[in-house]
Amino acid sequence: MSGALPEGLAERLPAFEVGKAIATRNASGEVLQVLSAELPGLVGGSADLAPSTKTLIKQETDVKKGAYGGRNLRFGVREHAMGGILNGLSVHKGFIPYGGTFLVFSDYMRPSIRLAAMMGRPIIYVFTHDSVFVGEDGPTHEPVEHVTSLRAIPNLTVIRPADAAETAVAWLAALERSTGPTALMLTRHNIPVLDRTELAPAEMLRRGGYVLRDASDPDLILIASGSEVHVALDAAGILTEEGRRVRVVNLASWELFEEQPEEYCLEVLPPSVPRLAIEAGITLGWERYVGDGGMMHGIDHFGASAPWKVIAEKFGFTPESLADKARRLISQR
Repeated sequence: MSGALPEGLAERLPAFEVGKAIATRNASGEVLQVLSAELPGLVGGSADLAPSTKTLIKQETDVKKGAYGGRNLRFGVREHAMGGILNGLSVHKGFIPYGGTFLVFSDYMRPSIRLAAMMGRPIIYVFTHDSVFVGEDGPTHEPVEHVTSLRAIPNLTVIRPADAAETAVAWLAALERSTGPTALMLTRHNIPVLDRTELAPAEMLRRGGYVLRDASDPDLILIASGSEVHVALDAAGILTEEGRRVRVVNLASWELFEEQPEEYCLEVLPPSVPRLAIEAGITLGWERYVGDGGMMHGIDHFGASAPWKVIAEKFGFTPESLADKARRLISQR
């Protein structure tokens, strides 16, 4: 009932092979299986999308009429009701409730999310298919404005991890938050597990934003979140070969970053260095992090129906395209 977590929980979470391409929704599903064994109060499900959101606790049964001992909830295709039920479970206490659906469907449950944030309830939302890179689903199912619109809700923490390792840390950060809900933004497509022997550790995600790859006296900062982080790293590699000094900042959670001391934030994003923000969604809000004279690369329009790699190329989310935009930014200084 206290909501206390067992000691050493982080050490028991799954490790992920460096370089392997893993969708963060799949990584989340693996993490959930371990967490469910450690946390008997962890209960939840999805709005009829368990195979896609990876939110099923495999060793548990369903809650149904006359059989309430299970921990999997089949909410049906009704996100608003799911959000309300999660609120009720949280207010009761003794449970750690979570619910999953596609990010684009968060619109349907926004009143419930807003109420959870208002009440300060520790609920976890698992939002998968988090960008236009769901591709073949077409514009109606491709979230463009949704990450930003959720960031606009006071007391809701939004986390968009950059790889499988950060997904595990994001789950821990969500479980440790006791004063409000947390929304995890997870990919459908596979992205590489980053090599942390050469980059900052995944544990740094707890600070919301951090220097993932540094350069002495940088003349450019690339800022990215989620599946765009590894693309930013590749773009930085291209620019470094040309003699540029490039820092890459992973800004996975605006809310967690804003909780950090001001001196830390200024250290990560010094105002004197030009900055390019990269996210596969609308650019609204990123101006606070790029500052005057900075640039943003996003999608201020609806998506398109095509394989995700084609969309990435057409919308400029390739290392080459981002490197070219960075060159233009530097040339303007």
